[in-house]
Amino acid sequence: MTHLDRLESQSIFILREAYHAFSNLAMPWSMGKDSNVLIWLCKKAFCGKIPFPVLHIDTTYEFPEMLEYRDWAKKHYDLDLIVKINEEARARGVGYETHDPVTVTHELKTVALQQVLSKYKWDALITGIRRDEDSTRAKERYFSPRNAEFEWDYKDQPPEFWNQFTTECKPGEHVRVQPLLDWTEVDIWEYIDREQIPIPKMYFSREGKRYRSLGCWPITKSVDSNASTIREIIEELKQTKVPERAGRAQDHHERNAMQKLRAKGFM
Repeated sequence: MTHLDRLESQSIFILREAYHAFSNLAMPWSMGKDSNVLIWLCKKAFCGKIPFPVLHIDTTYEFPEMLEYRDWAKKHYDLDLIVKINEEARARGVGYETHDPVTVTHELKTVALQQVLSKYKWDALITGIRRDEDSTRAKERYFSPRNAEFEWDYKDQPPEFWNQFTTECKPGEHVRVQPLLDWTEVDIWEYIDREQIPIPKMYFSREGKRYRSLGCWPITKSVDSNASTIREIIEELKQTKVPERAGRAQDHHERNAMQKLRAKGFM
C-alpha cells in the first residue's frame, strides 16, 4: 500500500464513521483543490453518490471561473448543492469596499454558515481543512466539536485514542469532521494527478502567474509561477519556501487573525 493509498483509506474510514454517527450532516465546498479531493473521496466512500447536501457559502466575491466550475461540477457529480449568501450583511453594506478582510470574512462566511446551519439543523459538517495549511488548523481533531455559540475551544480539544471520536452533541452544537487533516499540500496534488480529479483552471500558470489558494477575488493574490501542469506544480511546491496561504489577505490582516476567525466558527 502506498502513502496515498493509506491517506485515501483513512479519509474514507472517517467519512463512513461520520455518516454512521450523525443523522443530519452536510459538506461545505469551496471549489478549491482540497474541497474537490473531498468530493472525489466521498464518491468513493459512498459508491458514487454523495448521500448528503454539499454547501457553498457564496460571498458574492467569487472569481467568475469558480462560479463556472461550480455550475459544471454540480451536474458532473450530481450534487445536492445548497448555495448560501448572507443577504442581510450585504444589505447592510458589508463588503471589501467598506470593511476590513477579517470583518468581511466573518460576516460573509462564518455568519452565513451560522444562518444556514440554524435553518437545516445539521449536527455535523465535513470539511476539507488540513493541518499543514496554518498553525491554527494544526490544533484540530478529526472530529472537532463546536458549541451552540459556534465557538471552537482550541485549548481544550478531545483526545482521539484508538479512533474514539466525539460523535455526540447537544441541541445547537455541531461537530466538524475533517478527513483530510493528515494530508499535505503535495499529497493533495499527487492525489489529483493520480486520480485525474478536475480542478479550476486558476491553479495553472497564465502569463507567469497562478493561484495557489482560492478565495474572494479582492483579497486573494496570485503567485509568480510558470507551472502549467500538475507535475510542474508538484515540483514547484517541493522547492518553494512561500507559505500556501501567503496570498490570502484575511490571514494576515492582524496578529493571530486566522486563530480569531476560527475560534468564532470559520472553516
